[in-house]
Amino acid sequence: MHHHTQVGIIGAGPAGLLLSQLLTKKGIRSVLLENRPRARVENRQRAGLLEQGTVDRLRQAGATDRLDREGLVHDGVILSFNGQRHRLDLADLTGGSRVTIYAQTEVVKDLIQLRLSESEEAIRFEAEATAITGLDTDRPTIEYTQHGESHTITCDFVAGCDGFHGISRQTIPAHLTTTYDKIYPYCWLGILAKIPPSTQELIYAYHANGFALHSMRSPEVSRLYVQCAPTDTLDDWPDERIWAELQLRLGTQGWTLTEGPIFEKTITPMRSFVSEPMQFGRLFLAGDSAHIVPPTGAKGLNMAVADTGVLFEGLSAWYDSGDRTQLDAYTDACMRRVWRVQEFSNFMTEMLHQNPDKLPFDAHLQAARFNALVDNRTASQLVAKRYVGLAH
Repeated sequence: MHHHTQVGIIGAGPAGLLLSQLLTKKGIRSVLLENRPRARVENRQRAGLLEQGTVDRLRQAGATDRLDREGLVHDGVILSFNGQRHRLDLADLTGGSRVTIYAQTEVVKDLIQLRLSESEEAIRFEAEATAITGLDTDRPTIEYTQHGESHTITCDFVAGCDGFHGISRQTIPAHLTTTYDKIYPYCWLGILAKIPPSTQELIYAYHANGFALHSMRSPEVSRLYVQCAPTDTLDDWPDERIWAELQLRLGTQGWTLTEGPIFEKTITPMRSFVSEPMQFGRLFLAGDSAHIVPPTGAKGLNMAVADTGVLFEGLSAWYDSGDRTQLDAYTDACMRRVWRVQEFSNFMTEMLHQNPDKLPFDAHLQAARFNALVDNRTASQLVAKRYVGLAH
């Protein structure tokens, strides 16, 4: 079967869904292909910290009704170094900016509901893109299979929002692509527990035993992480060990970590990755298909939304007046933010984690970086602005 649309979008993660919704509100037609079933897409647990710019873009898309009701707005964040805590007052240090805790899972659910409420054909689940051709023409083609049948879509542009393992980035000729990669020698073991959060704001903790993070998903559900080895499996981390390490790594005098039933455990590798360019002909990459950051700075979802905003503005200009200036500058516009975010995420990661190969010199550098945040308001302001997304 053959279809035609204006923008063909591959991948129903936050970037693809948001782009489709923004285009629809602009009156630009799109078809969104997702190779997984809806239930799986809506239940993947991911980061849950939204910069103000991300909230603003979701609001532009009409996707903040539930976020406004259920999102947890945070004015600050706590950094801990061997039990010594320092609060970054985000609102004070940035002139009023804050972050919102609202799980990516819920963002995806909201956007899917919006898209399908407008058209049952807006998203084609279990539709796997198998080839992208004609990118040097004005009618690119996406070939895909769904329920055992082959289909094609012709379009004006293709948005590759299909993640690190998707087909989109692989379609750009290898000789035109430069990639940068860093694998960190540790992972995060993440849990979801049916307990109220033990803190009103996130706690990022450095400890001799390794990094820990106390976050939350709702007033009833806590999200916590401990640093673990890349060779660890979930069997190595029974509940008793997890709670013991969290108590130790997050602990400070006068504060209590509440324990309770754990209903989900995952292990997440830590890596940084960038692929340039983010465009080829009429194909544009967004989100994890072009770059990945370690989760320490909570920037993955926010980077994807930033890319989407740049791409949406470029497509809008093209459909409004035929001006392709913004589309031609897409890679450069995105990369300025990508590398600044990579640097910030790397800074946070290396300041707070235990590297098994580090020297005593490195430990002193970590302490010096933390002390600079405690002692120097200018240093605190810079980190706060980058955390909320103002300095990217």
